[in-house]
Amino acid sequence: MPTDDPVSAAQMRLRAAIERLEHAVEARLERDSVVRNVDAEIQRMTADRAKLAGALDSALARGERLEKMNREVSQRLVDAMETVRSVLDRHRS
Repeated sequence: MPTDDPVSAAQMRLRAAIERLEHAVEARLERDSVVRNVDAEIQRMTADRAKLAGALDSALARGERLEKMNREVSQRLVDAMETVRSVLDRHRS
């Protein structure tokens, strides 16, 4: 709706500019919200990763201890079997 009144025309341009500014502000606020959500998710994931890394380290250490104990038990069993064989051999003779 064209108008010859310069003041009315200026007011219309001002309203249009204000509307564009409001839309830009809304879009920016939405983007900022997304960024905050992503940052929060990254922090949660970092904390989870740290917990998982700690749990993995503990599990690996436990596995190594169990493996060492297994070797020790195996050696004791071999020693016990040899002792039993030795005793049986002596009684057979």
